[in-house]
Amino acid sequence: MKFQGSDQYVATQDLMLAVNAAVTLQRPLLVKGEPGTGKTMLAEEVAAAMKMPLLQWHIKSTTKAQQGLYEYDAVSRLRDSQLADAESAGKVRDIRNYIVQGVLWQAFTAEQPVVLLIDEIDKADIEFPNDLLREIDRMEFYVYETRELIRARHRPIVFITSNNEKELPDAFLRRCFFHYIRFPDAETMQRIVDVHFPGLKKELLSAALKTFYDVRGLPGLKKKPSTSELLDWLKLLVAEDIPLQALQSKDEKVAVPPLVGALLKNEQDVTLFEKLVFMQRHNR
Repeated sequence: MKFQGSDQYVATQDLMLAVNAAVTLQRPLLVKGEPGTGKTMLAEEVAAAMKMPLLQWHIKSTTKAQQGLYEYDAVSRLRDSQLADAESAGKVRDIRNYIVQGVLWQAFTAEQPVVLLIDEIDKADIEFPNDLLREIDRMEFYVYETRELIRARHRPIVFITSNNEKELPDAFLRRCFFHYIRFPDAETMQRIVDVHFPGLKKELLSAALKTFYDVRGLPGLKKKPSTSELLDWLKLLVAEDIPLQALQSKDEKVAVPPLVGALLKNEQDVTLFEKLVFMQRHNR
């Protein structure tokens, strides 16, 4: 079964090719791109389109690779061993009662193939990807406490996202199929907006997109607004019934858009934007 996009996700041709290539090669698909370009949503939509369960592992700075496999809850076992009742004693004797299955274990032992999302892998320690090399490559791992080998019943479709916050090891990259989601051009962005706001007036959408790309194009921005922030902004424009005239500039110069806080998220960028507008007005 090939992924061909969905009603809720506008996928470019190269992105669809990347997804299907990773599935064919049985390799994880490493997806990079700016925050807010739909990397996480891609895995969700592929799972929905292929009618497969989705398992998600959202990585934090403190996440260890072992947590994706399993964790041994020694503290709970010690606590139960100190209780006097027979039920606790019986539970303590079986160490399996204190093994907590991780997301990879769940994916490996699922009754049907699943889509596995490892989200924002670059947030973890630099050794995190290397610690998963064997498990992702061989689709198996060993549980030392119970002395059993867990093998994947079905190979999951693995999506790994990264915001490029740090470089990933070469050995890990060799095992992945890579795709970079470029920021959508105006035409693709219009298709994305049409999915979320099918009834939006064309004049308002055209003016909003021009303003959005004007803001993104400002030199020196610390954080450029993303696709998800554009959608939030459009939602506010519709909810507040902002008139078309508020988005249009008579002389085609950049103007401060209404509800700009949905697009610019730090004081440096807001100040930079206001200075640019001020300079343009006084250079007429």
